[in-house]
Amino acid sequence: MRRYETILILDPDLSEEGRQPMLDRIVEAIIPEQGGELIASDEWGNRKLAYEIKKRTRGYYIYLDYCGTGSVVDEIERFCRIEDGVLKYMTMVTDKDFDPNALQAVEEAAETEATEDDDSPAAEALPLAEDTAAQEPVDESETETEKENQ
Repeated sequence: MRRYETILILDPDLSEEGRQPMLDRIVEAIIPEQGGELIASDEWGNRKLAYEIKKRTRGYYIYLDYCGTGSVVDEIERFCRIEDGVLKYMTMVTDKDFDPNALQAVEEAAETEATEDDDSPAAEALPLAEDTAAQEPVDESETETEKENQ
């Protein structure tokens, strides 16, 4: 499987009721039907466009991170070409050899590490030096003099 990122720019005049079915169709129908898996999605909201697209100066941005085969990308892009509410879209390959099971293992390890850190007190997490008096202090005046001579 490959990992992809797709950025969609939707018509900013669409209401929430108009945007949500498009997003649901991609996330809940297209990606799973084509054997893909959604990793993350994020709605960035209305933003100013760098240049005018279809006589619009603003657009509603949506970010999708998913994995799958080329058929997933083909179907998402076909849907974007057909749908009138999509002003522009762009898909990029972020990883050519991606294992979604490895991502789940990393997420689970991070969650267990976070819960372990919450259970242990801060004093146990950071070991203290046994003999701090044995360390020689640095004489800052010597380092400043050396800098001035250079």
